[in-house]
Amino acid sequence: MDLVVVESPTKAKTLSKFLGGDFEVIATMGHIKDLPKSKLGVDVKNNFKPDYVPVVKREAVIAELIRVAKKAKKVFLASDPDREGEAIAWHVAEAIKQVNKNVRRVQFNEITKRAVLAALENPHDIDEKKVNAQQARRILDRIVGYQVSPVLWRTVFRGLSAGRVQSIARRLICEREEAVRLF
Repeated sequence: MDLVVVESPTKAKTLSKFLGGDFEVIATMGHIKDLPKSKLGVDVKNNFKPDYVPVVKREAVIAELIRVAKKAKKVFLASDPDREGEAIAWHVAEAIKQVNKNVRRVQFNEITKRAVLAALENPHDIDEKKVNAQQARRILDRIVGYQVSPVLWRTVFRGLSAGRVQSIARRLICEREEAVRLF
């Protein structure tokens, strides 16, 4: 039996129909690990190393992945073909590496039997560059959000959030407003 890991439960059902009894398909339902909610979760003094923790609502999924990976001959990580999907694949690989080292990444852009089978015939390694890109985005969101949001709460109103995108957009708006006033 081989294990295929996807993000969506709907995709898991469809792939199970395509692949039959030689495969078990498990859905992560999104990220299984993230930065902690209660603290920064980024060691800014140690090369911005992230401190990932299991997502509370995904602990049962992680346990199931480990249980099934122990028995599987091969593990195919078939999360979405984007930065987030690559990071999810990487986190799954990290979670199961003690019980199964035969882990490969597969990608398909359409949910057809032909595309899925072709992907399983052509596995590859996790794209570390995509994982690093997702981590950089997540770390920047956290650092900016944790440092700018409290300023917004004190000066504007509680509950506003500031990420790397909102902060730049707000700056552009403020600079434009200032230019209008000076005119």
